[in-house]
Amino acid sequence: MSETSTSASAAAGASSEDALRPSTVKSDELSDPSGSGLTQALHFSSGNPRFEQTRGIMHLYREDVSFSSSELPVGRKPLVCVLAVPNHMTYADFCQFCGSFIQHILEMRTVRSDGMEDRYSILMRFDSQSSTDNFCKHFNGRRFSSLEVEVCRVLFTLDVQYTGSIEHAQSSPASSTEQPSCPVCLERLDQDMGGILTTICNHSFHCSCISKWTDSSCPVCRYCQQQPVKTTCSVCETSENLWICVICGFVGCGRYKEGHAIRHWKETQHCYSLELETQRVWDYVGDNYVHRLIQSKTDGKLVELNSQCAYADGGCGSCECSADSGISEALFNSKVEAIVNEYNDLLTRQLENQRKYFESLLLELEEETEKEISEAVEKAVNLKLQKMQAKLDKCVEEKRFFDDINDNLVKNQKIWEAKILEIEEREKKTLMLKDKKIQDLEEQLGGLMVQLEAAQTELQHPTTTEVKDGPELPIPSSAKRASKNNNKRRS
Repeated sequence: MSETSTSASAAAGASSEDALRPSTVKSDELSDPSGSGLTQALHFSSGNPRFEQTRGIMHLYREDVSFSSSELPVGRKPLVCVLAVPNHMTYADFCQFCGSFIQHILEMRTVRSDGMEDRYSILMRFDSQSSTDNFCKHFNGRRFSSLEVEVCRVLFTLDVQYTGSIEHAQSSPASSTEQPSCPVCLERLDQDMGGILTTICNHSFHCSCISKWTDSSCPVCRYCQQQPVKTTCSVCETSENLWICVICGFVGCGRYKEGHAIRHWKETQHCYSLELETQRVWDYVGDNYVHRLIQSKTDGKLVELNSQCAYADGGCGSCECSADSGISEALFNSKVEAIVNEYNDLLTRQLENQRKYFESLLLELEEETEKEISEAVEKAVNLKLQKMQAKLDKCVEEKRFFDDINDNLVKNQKIWEAKILEIEEREKKTLMLKDKKIQDLEEQLGGLMVQLEAAQTELQHPTTTEVKDGPELPIPSSAKRASKNNNKRRS
């Protein structure tokens, strides 16, 4: 990009390799290059803070600028900035997110935005203005993934100004300058072969190479883009006078604060604690320091405490340490071996104590679990028994109700049986009366028939006044009337 704010117009003709290269500008030149009031200044930084850190200012168009074809900012360049990318998104995740435009991207640079520790920003330069416009229209306001609420914020970039670089005394194991070849594929960082991505620690790679790196750290220096969390006390969250338990890793404050580290020792019997500031180990049982080795701040190696000669800086020549280097080395090795054995014994005893402690915890947990299970089973049995008792009571009530119904039905049955017997006797009497009446009627009919025959015989033989075989039978008046009627009909 430009070396100063006045070089914005000449940036288009600059080479692609110098597009995002850091440069130094004066403080009085850090102003709005357009002078139109449509831009905003955003301070940023990049690099590994332990070795080299670069700071600068990005001049971005404001977010209220529309991305419609008729309202795009005048004088824009094929350079945009993606703001507030979540730290959990790795370089490979971001390359995959903008994969549809990856062939149009010439260069990407990762920077930190001041005031946003859990976010980072990415400066992107495209091969043409149309690709830049399409990228902004497509990704601005779009969510990074369907499972997240963060959205992609894309702003056109007018100018990038680097205010300077801060180099620390220690040198980085890898060069912080832009490398001529990709550390992954060892090919030249040529933009014609593909886009170039510069990580937050100022190491450059091909986009296709870094997209295969699934970690959020740099493949060269292993610097992670996620800032380490500041260590605090696990209870009161203070950051002063901290001690960490070497057995379980509990972080607590010292006795001159709230004393949570000592309280942790009393609760768990973890007697060894490491002071984070001095890297020394304290034994709560012996009430003294028990460390023998500490970590060197220069190279990170373990060295013996107070093993350096007091006259090492001024040139040692008169003390015993320069008498025989072989003997001192043998003594040092023997001391180291003795220390290792001592630490192994201490670790073995501590592990044995921890095994017993955790076995007791497991036993207590098993007893509590069994007790809870028995209580739960008893509660479930009581509940089931109550339900069964309620069902039994309901069944007893139903049985009582049906017994009452059965008694009533039996009584009704007896009543109806008595009524049926009475009706049957009445029918028998009626049949007997009917049979008797029919018999009487048959006898009367027989006598009537005899009289009728006798009357007919008399009418046929009027001269005969007597019956040969017996006396004359009286003829009823009805029979006489019938005979008279028959005679009339015949006449």
